[in-house]
Amino acid sequence: MLAIDSAEQSNTGGRTRNEDFCGSWQNAQVACWCLSDGAGGHGSGDVASRLVVRYVLESFAAQPVVSAERIVELLEGAHAALMDAKSVEGADNMHATCSILLINRTESLVSWGHVGDSRIYLFRNGQLAFQTRDHSLVQTMIDAGYGDTAMIRTHPQRSLLTSAIGNSGELQVSVSGAPAPLAVGDVFLMCTDGWWEYVEEGLMQSALSESVNLQDWLTRMATVVMQTAEKGHDNFTGVAIAVRDDEDSPTTVMLPPGA
Repeated sequence: MLAIDSAEQSNTGGRTRNEDFCGSWQNAQVACWCLSDGAGGHGSGDVASRLVVRYVLESFAAQPVVSAERIVELLEGAHAALMDAKSVEGADNMHATCSILLINRTESLVSWGHVGDSRIYLFRNGQLAFQTRDHSLVQTMIDAGYGDTAMIRTHPQRSLLTSAIGNSGELQVSVSGAPAPLAVGDVFLMCTDGWWEYVEEGLMQSALSESVNLQDWLTRMATVVMQTAEKGHDNFTGVAIAVRDDEDSPTTVMLPPGA
């Protein structure tokens, strides 16, 4: 059976309120990590992200199945729950991103999915092997040939989402498909746009090779954000998950949900 280590780091950045939230749930066989970046008027973004993460974790704990279909159910359920919560006065514009990573230890399988622009990266053998594609206006423009990938971090409208939990209209969900096999040494990074906007993929990879553990990796990247971000920059949150053989020593201490 594989062993899983994880660490997380969240920062208010240049804002007065942290509207990012993350957490995890696991038992002896399976594990779930969830990350959300909330937004909305009257400070309701933090309410949105917490509602989404708690809904996902509680729902997964009630039916801990690792599959693409289960991720779709969790994302659609979170969307319905947030739409219900928007009846609260002053929360009409409340919405959130959501990224979910599910691991089956006993079968060495992983599934992931997301809505919005909070990303999931997979590093295998120390190299970037996969990253999710944002549900954003700028990503749509790039896909249509109206610019290159550099726009994703520089365009004035880079924060406009084409799909989000709690938005009206059809919910666009992206999932990884059938559960994929895990390999010892696989490392995942889940992060909000306030994180990846200032930490390019090459830097993520080089920082990973230089780090002694997951927390060190996150700290190195967070330092880059603090050194390069503009005044008043967004909250930023990163969650790192590493796969190892159960007989190997852990790479870091497991953190509690929402720490």
